[in-house]
Amino acid sequence: MDKKILVATMYLKDGVPVKSRKDLTPVGDLKQLANIYSDSGIDKIFVFDISETDEEHDKNLLCIRELNRNIQIPTCGGGNIERIEDVKKLFYAGCKQVMLNGTKPSCMELATECANRFGKDRILVSVKNVDFIFKHQDEINELFHELFVMDESVLDAVDNLSDTPYVVRYNGDNIDDIYEFLSRENSRGISGLLFNNTQTDIMMLKTELSNRGIWMDNFKPAFQWSDLKKNSDGMVPCIVQDYQTNEVLMLAYMNEEAYYKTLSCGKMTYYSRSRNQLWTKGETSGHLQYVKSLTADCDYDTILAKVSQIGPACHTGSPTCFFNEIVRKSYIEKNPLRVLESLYDTISDRRINPKEGSYTNTLFDKGLDQILKKLGEEATEIVIASKNPNPEEMKSEISDFLYHMVVLMVEKGITWEDITRELSQR
Repeated sequence: MDKKILVATMYLKDGVPVKSRKDLTPVGDLKQLANIYSDSGIDKIFVFDISETDEEHDKNLLCIRELNRNIQIPTCGGGNIERIEDVKKLFYAGCKQVMLNGTKPSCMELATECANRFGKDRILVSVKNVDFIFKHQDEINELFHELFVMDESVLDAVDNLSDTPYVVRYNGDNIDDIYEFLSRENSRGISGLLFNNTQTDIMMLKTELSNRGIWMDNFKPAFQWSDLKKNSDGMVPCIVQDYQTNEVLMLAYMNEEAYYKTLSCGKMTYYSRSRNQLWTKGETSGHLQYVKSLTADCDYDTILAKVSQIGPACHTGSPTCFFNEIVRKSYIEKNPLRVLESLYDTISDRRINPKEGSYTNTLFDKGLDQILKKLGEEATEIVIASKNPNPEEMKSEISDFLYHMVVLMVEKGITWEDITRELSQR
């Protein structure tokens, strides 16, 4: 059986996440909410479009696309699905799965079409009572990856009627009930208000469930504290990096309690030598560090932590604690990502602060049509150069094309981050 999952649910009304289908109270910024779920240990997000007009529906689809660009966990999209084209739109928006509505008369016909077209592993169905399962016992396992059981009171009947795995919605917060639901043989996961609440310590909950024997996706260390070499104070230094940029953020120390607290809660926790106490980074400031990975060095006496940093890492407000330059030797940057970022920054600066005689400013002054004309010319030059057996000419033409492409990106307000998110989603 697969690991059990904890699922958050989002409802979108006019591009804004709201509490539920019936309670349209906004619950915060979409991107921020999604990032918290992604960082805190939520395994999947059910996102429902509850729009009432075509215009609102299109707006919600754009929001779902933006959501999927910003998170590292899968989403399952649902709501306003009437035909297979609606399913395609959710897949195009980055959803890994879609959820059909079991109360709709057309559900099974659409499910058959979707399963044949996309595979049943990408299709879920929501059920409010056992009537749907009773009527379609023979077909459900053939057409659906899992069920979303929206009423926990019918679980016994669901277990008796079907072997198809399910996620159950439970709006309580009793750990014993959660354990009981997840212990069931066909249970794949659980959703509900507790998991929608951004204040819930998801990783601590997973640790408690793991201690009870539930197989969860949480941190189980390859090394125990006793395997690490401690300094004279009985601690291990920890170097902290941003998991996306690899920028070094800070240095702190861990004792045994901090080490295991970090593993259990999924947030970087250290021991303050000046205050002689444990501290979870960001506990008071909100500038939390969500753990992405911990790695010991070759001597087992230093830990490298890669984290998702919320806000600045330094108490001064600086993004990193390392900003007091001592010496610097000039060098030519060869890191591809940094070269492209530097090119973008230079072109962006030219647009904001024009420089007399600048070719870049000439392009911006002449407008979008001139930028597109040059980009098209450079694309043609690449095609011509590619017929030449000498690769040097092609390198030059590709470089010219990339320069003009970045000019277009700056003109249209598109960043490298936008592009890489789009690529990673494919």
